[in-house]
Formats: sequence, C-alpha cells, structure tokens
Amino acid sequence: MHSRIGLFLSPVHEPGQDPHLAIRRDLELVEHADRLNFDEVWFGEHHSLGWGLVGAPETMIAAASQRTRQIRLAHGVVPLSGHHPFHVASRAVHLHHLAEGRYVLGVGPGVPFDAPMFGLDPGVQRRRLDEALPAVLELVNGEQRVTRKTDWFELRNAKLQLARFGPAPVEVAMATSGTSVTGPRLVGRYGLSMTSFALPFSLMTPGSQEHIGLAQQWKHAEEAADESGHTLHRENWRIALPVHVAETRKQAFDEVRAGYDRWLFDYFGRTAGRDVLAPGADRATVLEARVEAGGALVGSVEDVVAGIRRLQDATGGFGTLLVYVADWASYESTNRCLELLARFVAPQITGASARPQEAVDWAIAERAARAAG
Repeated sequence: MHSRIGLFLSPVHEPGQDPHLAIRRDLELVEHADRLNFDEVWFGEHHSLGWGLVGAPETMIAAASQRTRQIRLAHGVVPLSGHHPFHVASRAVHLHHLAEGRYVLGVGPGVPFDAPMFGLDPGVQRRRLDEALPAVLELVNGEQRVTRKTDWFELRNAKLQLARFGPAPVEVAMATSGTSVTGPRLVGRYGLSMTSFALPFSLMTPGSQEHIGLAQQWKHAEEAADESGHTLHRENWRIALPVHVAETRKQAFDEVRAGYDRWLFDYFGRTAGRDVLAPGADRATVLEARVEAGGALVGSVEDVVAGIRRLQDATGGFGTLLVYVADWASYESTNRCLELLARFVAPQITGASARPQEAVDWAIAERAARAAG
C-alpha cells in the first residue's frame, strides 16, 4: 500500500554551499523517499536567481531511475514555452524507458523569473503552451505523424522512432499556480492530470493578483472536460505545499523557522525583488501566518494529519499530497520529517493502520466480553 504522498523538489538550495553536494543531496533524498514507499518525486526546472540549481531535470530523473526501486519520477515541470515539442517528447519517452514506466511528464508555461532571460512575457508563455501541448501529446502517446507550424517551431510529418515503454500511455500532468484559468482548462480539454500549488508565494504579499482557489481550479478543469468529452478523476489531482513534521509542534516550528525566514526574505525578497512583508506584519510570525493561511503544514503528526484532512474537505478530495521540499531544515530534520510522514501520517490518510487497530480493539472487546460472561 502506497502513501499517496510524494515530494516536489524545485529544488532550491541556499547559496553559500557546494552546489555539487546539494545536487547529490537531492538524489540521496529521492533514494530515502523510495525506501520509505513514497509514491513519487517531481523535479523542477530553473535557470535563474541562484537558488534553483537544476536546469536539466531530465538528467536528475535519469540518474534517479537507476538508484530507485518503485517511486515514480516526474518532470515538475517542462516549460513548453522554452523547448521544441519534438525534443520534449523524445526525452519523455526515453525517460519512460529508463524508469520502466515510472515516469510522469509534467508540463506548464514556464517560470516567470526565467522568462525575461528568454525574451518572453507571461502571455507568450501561455500561448506557446497552448500551441505545443497537442503536438507533444500526439508524439508521446499517439500514432499519427505530426505536421504543425507556428512562429517558433515547425514539425513536418514528425513521429518518434522509439515507442513508449509498454502499452500504457505516459501520464501527462499540467501544473497550475492558481493565477490563470489556462492550466485548469487545458487539463480538461485534453483529459490530463493536474498538479496545483496550494497557496502561491504571491498571496502573502500586498497588491498581488487574485488567486484562483483550489476547488475553483478543479471546477474550471471539469467544465472544460465536459465541453471536450473527457472525464477527470480526482485521484489524478496532486496538491503541492511545504510540509514539515516533527515529534511536537514547537520542535517542528523551531526546525524550520530560520530556513523559512531566509527562503522568504533572501530568496523571494532580496533576490527576486518581491515585497514579502505586508504592512503591519511582524517578521517574527510570518511562518505562523503562512501556516494559518493554508500555505504550509508545520507541526506534529496530529497537526499534519488534521491539516491534510482539512485540505481534502476544502477541495472536495484529491489524490496525492506533494511535499514541497524548500530546504528550510537541516538534512537530519528533513530525513526525520519524511520518516514521520511515511510511518505515522500516511497510514492515517490511506487507512493502512486501520486493520491492525481493528484487531487490537476486537481482542480487547472479546476479552472483556468473556470476563463479563
């Protein structure tokens, strides 16, 4: 029985450390999650701001495929606005083979921070996503040759020479941050899986654009699916947010507070140039404010279980929780967090611990009944 919990690795690493060791750490963390029976791990693609060190996630996925046993490996995500569709499809199929079917192709428009370096504005990123997606889907999972021409790519009778691994299609997931209906509607139009970020960073800043809530994102996807004749399944919906669990709530907050402060004020504030502190807000309690707003789960096992259940209730249900690993805590604390998630949180969410507890309750009740009789 799997956990229905995965990891989302941007991955971000605080500057000042050895980048080589940081990348090796990411692979070791994936191995640790694989041993703990986590369902999947996603690798992001970043090209700027210094914290997101991986610009070629397919290389990380290829390496991880040879070091793991059962965990699924996902692009999180390929920015289709910056890659030729044929190359995206070719890499996806090769990774599907290397992972022996454990690969998920995650796609999206692209990271806003990277866009200026490539001369793209958000509108162009979304348009390119819309133009490239059908070509990628046909090349990866279809049988027809593709002919398509736009102002930035061209395909002439294109078809991959290598078919995917096995008869099952490659799972394709669309990422959405809740800032546009484009992603959810593409999910519905093409019958894709969806990966949502529970609360984007921008929500915690003054003057940020209005966020589309999780339940509304799913509604947009379902409406587009109805229009296109597709059926969506909530078990294929992933929700990503930072999670840290420790033996007690105080310990959990103590372990991540300094790292969260640096991530918020040095990465998003000083490096990305965002206004990260609302007027009148207290820097000492910004972590508590994020948790209260639903943008992170931090606390004991009981706190995190309750938080996941609240998220299930608020959304109407989703399939997998993706733990966004923001590198807020030490390696040791992060490893321990994953162990607690696997041993004590996941069984309560999946029901895996119910049968043993039922046996305990039955034995106690039977003994009491015999004593009374």
